[in-house]
Amino acid sequence: MRKTAAILAALGILAAAACGCGAPAEQEVKTLRLCEVTHSVFYAPQYVALSQGFFEEEGLAIELSNGGGADKVMTAVLTGQADIGLAGPEACIYVHNQEKEDAPVIFAQLTKRDGSFLVGREGGSFSWEDLRGCTVLGGRKGGVPEMTLEYVLRQNGLEPGVDVTVDTTVQFNMMAGAFTGGTGDYTTLFEPTATEVEQAGKGYVLCSIGQESGEIPYTAYFTAASDLRDNADVIQRFTRAIARGQAWVQEHTAEEIAAAIAPQFPDSDLSVLTAVTQRHLDIDAWNAVPRMEQAALERLETVMEGAGELTREQWVDYSAIVDNTFADAAVK
Repeated sequence: MRKTAAILAALGILAAAACGCGAPAEQEVKTLRLCEVTHSVFYAPQYVALSQGFFEEEGLAIELSNGGGADKVMTAVLTGQADIGLAGPEACIYVHNQEKEDAPVIFAQLTKRDGSFLVGREGGSFSWEDLRGCTVLGGRKGGVPEMTLEYVLRQNGLEPGVDVTVDTTVQFNMMAGAFTGGTGDYTTLFEPTATEVEQAGKGYVLCSIGQESGEIPYTAYFTAASDLRDNADVIQRFTRAIARGQAWVQEHTAEEIAAAIAPQFPDSDLSVLTAVTQRHLDIDAWNAVPRMEQAALERLETVMEGAGELTREQWVDYSAIVDNTFADAAVK
């Protein structure tokens, strides 16, 4: 059940939209190249913003591409191949620790917990002890999916590399194919891939990693610091469209959300999209508003430290990596 505060915030955004927050008719259309870490129902509010015309009303045309991993998304932003990246905030933390010039800054958060699901070769009752002595395909080492998996394993008394082998050699967008091809005993997959693997009889969805791990700032939008300064109006319009997408999913059913995002998943049956959308609603996966809180970022850095990917000395100052100016203005 959604919290009352989240609903009120969503209603506020929708009311503002109804009062004419869309772009003026004479405003020049701006094309933005948006690179997402993967293509998943997990990012439903973004696809809703596309399908419902929220970007268009803000005078924006979105060119969407799939980076196939947070590292590749970050590379696209750093090299100017993408204007905005959607990936785990850890990518920004790594870059800031490298002291790169014009390092990317996070300006909006989309999801607030892990969106992957554990998939095994056998169904029925599940216990984390079942993973003892087994191999799990975990994704890229140092990526949020892999680190969150390790965090959950430790929370359940299993030490990665000792009690469970976490295979980080398979590329993020190749994990489903590797698993169905016989690699590993378990894997983590995003939707709708996890359900499609299950429907094909090649695996069983066992549990939500995000439900086990609790809230962390899992996926966020970032761009170069210079773009926040030089293109503030465009970033504000983009953030406003995302905020409206977040508000929309807060006020609609799984069936309505699935129908809205269906054009993004032409190879997926509507019943599958509805089922996996409901799964994300059930675990409260999406932010109601695009603001990233300091406590959330610090929780992510705690997970990264536990995974051995970050020392306490490498924690990045919240104000250096997050700018909530656009998110706060979007929900006023």
